Amino acid sequence: MSVYTAILLNLYRLKAADSANWIRLAEFLYDLTLRSLRFCEHWLTLKKRILVSNGVPSMAINVEMARQDTPGCFAAVYLHHSGASLMPSPVIEAVRHHLELELMRGGYEAEEEAKDQLRTTYASIARMLNCQPGEIALSESATASWNSVFYGIAQTLKKGDKILTARSEYVSNMIAYLQVAERTGVKVLTVPDDEHGQLDVKALEDMIDLDVRLIAVTHVPTHNGLVNPVNEIGQIANDYNIPYLVDACQSVGQMALDVDQMGCDALSATGRKFLRGPRGTGFLYVRQSSLEKFPPANLDLHAAVWTAEDQYEIQPGARRYESFESNIAARIGLGVAVEYAMSWGLTEIYSRVRFLADRLRNLLSDIEAVEIRDKGKEKCGIVTFSIDGVDAGDFQQQMRTKNIKCGVSRRSIAVIDLDDWGVDSLIRAPVHYYNTENEIDYFVRQVRILASALQWALGEFVSCWAFSHASRARLRVVPQR
Repeated sequence: MSVYTAILLNLYRLKAADSANWIRLAEFLYDLTLRSLRFCEHWLTLKKRILVSNGVPSMAINVEMARQDTPGCFAAVYLHHSGASLMPSPVIEAVRHHLELELMRGGYEAEEEAKDQLRTTYASIARMLNCQPGEIALSESATASWNSVFYGIAQTLKKGDKILTARSEYVSNMIAYLQVAERTGVKVLTVPDDEHGQLDVKALEDMIDLDVRLIAVTHVPTHNGLVNPVNEIGQIANDYNIPYLVDACQSVGQMALDVDQMGCDALSATGRKFLRGPRGTGFLYVRQSSLEKFPPANLDLHAAVWTAEDQYEIQPGARRYESFESNIAARIGLGVAVEYAMSWGLTEIYSRVRFLADRLRNLLSDIEAVEIRDKGKEKCGIVTFSIDGVDAGDFQQQMRTKNIKCGVSRRSIAVIDLDDWGVDSLIRAPVHYYNTENEIDYFVRQVRILASALQWALGEFVSCWAFSHASRARLRVVPQR
């Protein structure tokens, strides 16, 4: 006899005392039982997918299975993964399961019961990045993780020191550099792009001198399909013994990442984008041997221990970058999202993503008014473009009427690139492995219809203007006497 059955039988014997409350409680327990069974079923499916392949995922993505795990993909054509992707059912169930545990046990007690699941989150992220669990810290966002190490090393910088970064650097990072430069006199230098539009590795090495104290690069920018050569950059940083910080917010979840191959000292990422985890989750990797390069910007009772009236000790590993308060349900969901991605295989995911992105770019490039804006020798799943005479925000709203969800990148997100291109905004339509070829084709048809209608309207306007101009010219002719 199950625990729930025993409870229900005992409640049944006592139901006469308060039948209404008994019925409500019985219904709640029954619903909780079903949810627990569904949660277990999702986990068994996930584990089976891993075990069947003996830890080596199959060479192809089962798109139909992935879509069955993603209820939201049937509601619309979803091309907004670089903003926040759709969570799969195992992630949703994991979050819901812990919230229901908090409902019945309380927050602290539920966290105590979930210790093993939280440990699994650290272990899963470490396995995904090829590092140790003690080198992982969890946070509420990629920016929070990045800030915790950048503002730490910024405390050691002085006037004249240099930070080298990419022209396509993420906006929050650029703002942080400029703030520190304003406060301390640090110089922020952007490395030129090469002929492909990615960071020029040779130019980077030529810019290195004794004043360079940090190399910080965004792996994949938020506004572009570019993939910066982070491994080659890491080789140079290591050769010159310069701390190296990587923002992997847009790359984690769509491609395999190996921090040893990158040679980075620290790496930050989010859960909500291509990794398909809950919002409000992020994580940080800091190499054990690099901890002293990045003193924590802030400490609390979780990051350090108060040992005497005038003394404290910092946590020995990456947990020193964490804070006490956190969303436990979301962090458990993050761990499940990581396991879910690895069950498909990150190499296989990237192969599928690049196939769909190439298809989308090729089809869009056939439309006369469309200009693809993606740069780089290697391009990922983020597809960005502009349409002559069309504001990206207006386009986004128009696509919503066609049941298509896509994103927008404004000038304030990427000042350098958008100023170079002379545009105020870009349309952002990233793909993921559970998108279909039919969805890509449908989206392109809508772009073509909109662009054609605009071109027709523009042609009509020009014709009307020409006719009006000619008419006025005839009226101005002075009749001969």
